Amino acid sequence: MNQSIDARREDRPVAGAGPLDRWLRQRLLDHMARLRHGCLCIEDPMGRTVVGQDAPGATTVHVRVHDLRFYRALALNGSVGAGEAFGDGHWDSDDLVGLVRLLVRNRALLDGMEGGAARLGGMAMRALHALRPNDRRGARRNIAAHYDLGNDFFELFLSPDMMYSSAMWRDGADTLEQASARKLDAICRKLGLGPGMNVVEIGTGWGGFALHAARHFGCHVTTTTISQAQYALACERVAAAGLKDRVRVLCRDYRDLEGRYDRLVSIEMIEAIGAAQLPVYFAALERLLADDGLALVQAITIEDHRYEQALASVDFIKRHVFPGSFIPSVEAMLVAKRRTSDLALVDLEDFGLSYARTLEAWRHSLLERRADALTHGRDERFLRMWLFYLAYCEGGFRERSIGVSQLLFARPGARPRGMRWVDRDAGDDA
Repeated sequence: MNQSIDARREDRPVAGAGPLDRWLRQRLLDHMARLRHGCLCIEDPMGRTVVGQDAPGATTVHVRVHDLRFYRALALNGSVGAGEAFGDGHWDSDDLVGLVRLLVRNRALLDGMEGGAARLGGMAMRALHALRPNDRRGARRNIAAHYDLGNDFFELFLSPDMMYSSAMWRDGADTLEQASARKLDAICRKLGLGPGMNVVEIGTGWGGFALHAARHFGCHVTTTTISQAQYALACERVAAAGLKDRVRVLCRDYRDLEGRYDRLVSIEMIEAIGAAQLPVYFAALERLLADDGLALVQAITIEDHRYEQALASVDFIKRHVFPGSFIPSVEAMLVAKRRTSDLALVDLEDFGLSYARTLEAWRHSLLERRADALTHGRDERFLRMWLFYLAYCEGGFRERSIGVSQLLFARPGARPRGMRWVDRDAGDDA
């Protein structure tokens, strides 16, 4: 039998805790009393409270509030404030991913945290977000804010191929490196890559895909990024691999690319373009592809029915990790595609749980190399913000509130080779 719990000790007297702190704390506890699908134990200097639903198989997540300023941050900026307070060391959890999962299961309560004074904070954050448009100048600034944190930092937790995107896991014996290579192989096979093919990649990263495709499939790759740090390291890696004759690295906005290519690849770059640029993005895909070309887009996705709500809000990631970013829904991508291109969606594969495992691997690697992360001006707050970000995303993928998909698009002249395609737009065999 499911049983609601609201077991509360008497408050302990705390020096310096004013009426506002007590009121904000009580308001949060009253709000969380409606929690379902699990239990939450909150302990702070004033006392200990357990709320939630004691259901078979349900777990209890523990939160320890070290500083009562946590309640003020939550009241002023909602879930973003909670992330900021975690970065400041005002609270911890024994299972940060589990906490995110529990809150996602209680989405109505989570959304309720954005009301009251937090609504004003949300308005301010939306105004700041609006000042980070993805025009050519703004896109370079937004990309630099994340990807130019330092190549040495990303090397701490990424696999040796430096792929900063979801791997494809098969079983528990996989390593991150094996799962990442499997993802790259899957992309190359879906596109039918082979010697002599000309491929363009939108979003170089640190050159992982370009090196893999040139080395193992013999094709020629032109790849572009607008991150100076990524561009510099990608060029170094291409030269070190002896593949300068097959890989050309550009530091150019995708909207300025020229030429026609047999194949196009874009791995988790679409999230950085901003929703307003979706039609421009798909028009560029068509413009760059030969009449019989194929394009593969790997994209983080949000549920169709939540897309507009998410677009209108600013979460922790938009505020502190990826300025100017958004998460598209499959429907939003297809609408933009239909309006601006003749591309047909011929295959779609979702593997969101693989992203959860990828994020878990990154987070564990970052924790293992904590001391190395705290160098070059990076402090404890920076590291805690990143650990919160990785756990925040992992919880979302584990609860399937966000996913990741590989979408294969075809120009009208493309025909299947050794496989049967289904035109997802028309519902007929291609």
